[in-house]
Amino acid sequence: MINAKTKVVGLIGHPVEHSFSPIMHNTAFKDKKLNYVYVAFDVLPEHLGDAIKGAKSLGIVGFNITIPHKIEVMKYLDEIDKDAKLIGAVNTVKIDNGKAIGYNTDGIGARRALEEEIGEVKGKNIVVYGAGGAGRAVAFELAKNNRIIIANRTIEKAKNLAKEIAEKLNKKFGEEVKFSDLNVDLSDVDIVINATPIGMYPNVDVEPIVKADKLREDMVVMDLVYNPLETVLLKEAKKANAKAINGLGMLIHQGAVAFKIWTGVEPNVEVMRNAIKEFLRLC
Repeated sequence: MINAKTKVVGLIGHPVEHSFSPIMHNTAFKDKKLNYVYVAFDVLPEHLGDAIKGAKSLGIVGFNITIPHKIEVMKYLDEIDKDAKLIGAVNTVKIDNGKAIGYNTDGIGARRALEEEIGEVKGKNIVVYGAGGAGRAVAFELAKNNRIIIANRTIEKAKNLAKEIAEKLNKKFGEEVKFSDLNVDLSDVDIVINATPIGMYPNVDVEPIVKADKLREDMVVMDLVYNPLETVLLKEAKKANAKAINGLGMLIHQGAVAFKIWTGVEPNVEVMRNAIKEFLRLC
């Protein structure tokens, strides 16, 4: 029951009405008997700085950051974790003694979600579509043990991110870390990851970032979008008989890491997963 001792965490983004995070986290708090509540805040870009100040003033203990604020939020934080600083994006903030500290749980969340479906991810050829906050985190994490191509509508942004990853991880730019526009050659690619909002609710009937004729049945296709669970990209993957992975696993695993950052307690991942499945069943 919410009372005067309840600690508040939440989500800051724009838009946020599609998010499953409140359902997932509030069920996990109840499971662990923690007096916390998770709420979603729709914050326009021009109000982001004020939102961070307000959260600190109100005693909010932490929040997730989602589109379009993952990079911009960094300028309003007091400290940034070394991994988030390496990535250059933040998706989780903890407020401790009045200080807003930024972390990034997206990369490890995506890796754990992939490993849950296909086992260890090592030595693969991977294309990451998108060079924004989520794309940065996923590319940095997976580039540690794989060959990466960053594909982006603005090719200069893809090139800059690829060079940055290569330099920071001591990789060979142009060999282990490459870049491309959206018409990337997928002929020797093992894993395709969409880290753009293309296909996200409410814009579900859009052109997919990759069509079935460019995919193969021995490929893995992962979309970080989780609402809807079957995006236009995953429909194309199924047409090609490729392994299709929706964004639910990443949402849960990145959320579990954030949960521990805020509370110091390891959540039950299956409780979080089942909360979302039950919600979807009732919809």
